[in-house]
Amino acid sequence: QVQLVESGGGLVQAGASLRLSCAASGRTFSSYFMGWFRQAPGKAREFVAGTRWSGGSTAYAASVKGRFTISRDNAENTVYLQMNSLKPEDTAVYYCAASREFAPAPGKYDYWGQGTQVTVSS
Repeated sequence: QVQLVESGGGLVQAGASLRLSCAASGRTFSSYFMGWFRQAPGKAREFVAGTRWSGGSTAYAASVKGRFTISRDNAENTVYLQMNSLKPEDTAVYYCAASREFAPAPGKYDYWGQGTQVTVSS
């Protein structure tokens, strides 16, 4: 049974930092592209950041580039999203997901976690 489990969300003030974790289990994701997405109320789910389990290039949405960093720990089967200088507009449910190919489109992802809420107050 494939599972992606996010954790690390919470309520913080603007300017603070949070680190989200995504623990993967149930299959080998070594050839997969791992992505972080977010969805705010009334808005479409949007790509935030992505990386390959096997290493190499990373990708970021323009709105988070320079503030967020995606990383992975292959030994722990965990992908992280370090979020610095948080803004109220970063408020959303954050999801991790796995895809066989690099893709910013949510429809390309085969597996999803349940999401973790991030709320940034002004």
